[in-house]
Amino acid sequence: GRSGLGSSSAFTVGLLNALYAYQGQKISPHQLTTESIHIEQDLIKETVGSQDQTNAAYGGLNRIQFKQSGDIAVYPIYYPGKRLKTLDDNLMLFYTGIIRTAEKVAKSYVDNIETKEKQLVRLHAMVDKAIELISNGQLDDFGTLLNEAWQEKRNLSRLVSNPHVDEIYASAIDAGALGGKLSGAGGGGFLLLYVPVEKQPDVKKKLSHLLHVPFSFEPN
Repeated sequence: GRSGLGSSSAFTVGLLNALYAYQGQKISPHQLTTESIHIEQDLIKETVGSQDQTNAAYGGLNRIQFKQSGDIAVYPIYYPGKRLKTLDDNLMLFYTGIIRTAEKVAKSYVDNIETKEKQLVRLHAMVDKAIELISNGQLDDFGTLLNEAWQEKRNLSRLVSNPHVDEIYASAIDAGALGGKLSGAGGGGFLLLYVPVEKQPDVKKKLSHLLHVPFSFEPN
């Protein structure tokens, strides 16, 4: 928990799925998504989004559209294996050592979200651009876009980042990372970085005081 990796939603989705299975029922990813969101947002009354529940229930790499009606549309994205492997190889994950509560960070910008319209519009526009770059663009440009997205997200609230995180991020960029972001709401937890393979030893050395967590995409 409090890692920014969507653990609470993964737990909620997994528990619901297990309880339904125990009753001999197999429910759809859509139902798992909506019921998990209901539990976290309406019953527990957490100030959290809906993306983690959707990701955990559907799996895979998706473009997720949250409609004004409240409906959620999930469009799977398919890439050639080699392309995805290259992206996978260029990503690094580090634990900042900072434990934070997603709800606290989210509350700092959700309550006055209307004032953040410009940043949100720019972030929204980056989604299709990112998909296009991963599909057939220069992957290093995706890393640069990740940096642009992080700068926009930092402007949502003073709690999204902090001097310690900024120092870590700047060190990573100096060592060769092209971009990155704190996973989840921000404030701490895990830092995802896009680092060309040849620069990764330098970044690892620069961030040797942090826990490096190797990971790879799971196709199943």
